[in-house]
Amino acid sequence: MAGMGPPPKPAAQRRRTNATVAMTRLPSEGRKGEPPEWPMRTHAGYDDNLWAELWSTPQAVAWERLGAGTIRVVARYVVLLAEADVGEPKAAMEVRQIEDRLGLSPLAMLRLRWEIAPDEVAEQRDQRTAAKAQTDVRARLRIVDSASGQ
Repeated sequence: MAGMGPPPKPAAQRRRTNATVAMTRLPSEGRKGEPPEWPMRTHAGYDDNLWAELWSTPQAVAWERLGAGTIRVVARYVVLLAEADVGEPKAAMEVRQIEDRLGLSPLAMLRLRWEIAPDEVAEQRDQRTAAKAQTDVRARLRIVDSASGQ
């Protein structure tokens, strides 16, 4: 993207610790509920599954906060993505630009100052599972006495 400059560095990597705009934390589980109604008159290029998938992402929480105009942008993205998949070169360029505006790539999320909040429940579950697996391995070990040959 011309004229945007480099993305901001994470707070731990900055040399100067001036006050900056805080990151917006998006829930890792994504947006709950049904996707909005398809906003366009025509259904050309409309993919039900992609529409529902996009509206269940963490970014969809931010889109909802931005208002109704964003719903049309997401719909335009779905239509252009279908055209780009068919091989339409102009649609492919538009898709890339809309992806940046919707925060659908890690770099775009960084530029928008969005971050996905860690899922603390899943982290605790993973830690318990790892600890249990380690305990199970230790329980299967036995001491071999070299004198008796076992």
